[in-house]
Amino acid sequence: MELDKWIDKGLDFIVFYGPKVIGAILIWLVGSWLISRLVKVVKHLMEKRDYDISLTKFLLNFLKYGLKILLVIVVLGTLGVSTASFAAVIAAAGLAVGLALQGSLSNFAGGILLMIFKPVKVGDLVEAQGELGVVEEIQIFNTILNSPDNKTIVIPNGALSNGNIVNYTRKGQLRVDLVMGVDYASDLQKTKEVLMEAITSHPKTLKDPAPTVAVSELADSSVNFVVRPWANAEDYWDVRFGCVERCKNALDAAGIEIPFPHQVEIHKQG
Repeated sequence: MELDKWIDKGLDFIVFYGPKVIGAILIWLVGSWLISRLVKVVKHLMEKRDYDISLTKFLLNFLKYGLKILLVIVVLGTLGVSTASFAAVIAAAGLAVGLALQGSLSNFAGGILLMIFKPVKVGDLVEAQGELGVVEEIQIFNTILNSPDNKTIVIPNGALSNGNIVNYTRKGQLRVDLVMGVDYASDLQKTKEVLMEAITSHPKTLKDPAPTVAVSELADSSVNFVVRPWANAEDYWDVRFGCVERCKNALDAAGIEIPFPHQVEIHKQG
C-alpha cells in the first residue's frame, strides 16, 4: 500500500515535471547552439572589419557570458523557478557597479568607441587634450602617447573620445608652414625664386602637392613671405628644420637681408 502511494507520487512528479525538464533541456541545448553560432558570426564580422584584438576578445566574452546568464534564467523559469528575484539581484548589482565605476565605465565606453570608429590608430601623430604625440597603444581605459621629447602621455579614453582630435598622420601628407621676412629693399620676384629653390632642393619635399611661396604681409620692418613645402607625415620635422636652414643660407648667398633689430650707440660730446 505504501509502495503504491510512492509510485503514484513518482508518476505524478514525472507527469508534472517531466515536460518541464525536457523543455528546459531542449531550451538549453538549442540556446547554447544559437549563442555559439551568434558569437562566431560576430567574431567573423569584427575580424573582417579589423577591430582591435583586445576589444574583439572582450566583447565576445561579454556577449557569450551575458547570453549564457540570460539562458540560465530562461531555463530556470521553464522549470517553474521564480526568476523575478534573479532579475532584481542582477539589476541591483549592475546599478551598484555602475555608480561605483562611473568614471571607469566612461573611459571603457570611450575605448570601445575609439576602437570601433578608429579616429586614431597606433603610429598616428595626434594632438588631443592639449597634448601632442604618437599613439603607442589604445587600451580599454586609456590611450598612451609618446611625445616628441620622449615623454609618455596617458589620456583617459572618455575625455579623448569626447574631445577634439587632430590627426596629423591620417591623410599621409602634411603642409609645412614657414614665414620668412626680408628687407623692404629686396626684389620680391628674386626673393620668391630663391626661397622656392631652397625648399624644392630638399630631398624630402614633395612635388605633388606643389610647394607655395607668396607675399603674405607688409609688416613694420619686413616683407613677410609664406613658405609652404609639403612632406610625408613621417618626414615633417626633417623638412621643416631642413627648409628653415636652406632658406636662411639661400637668402644670405643671394645678398637678401633678413631684418633684425639693430642697436645704435649714441656718443655724447662735451
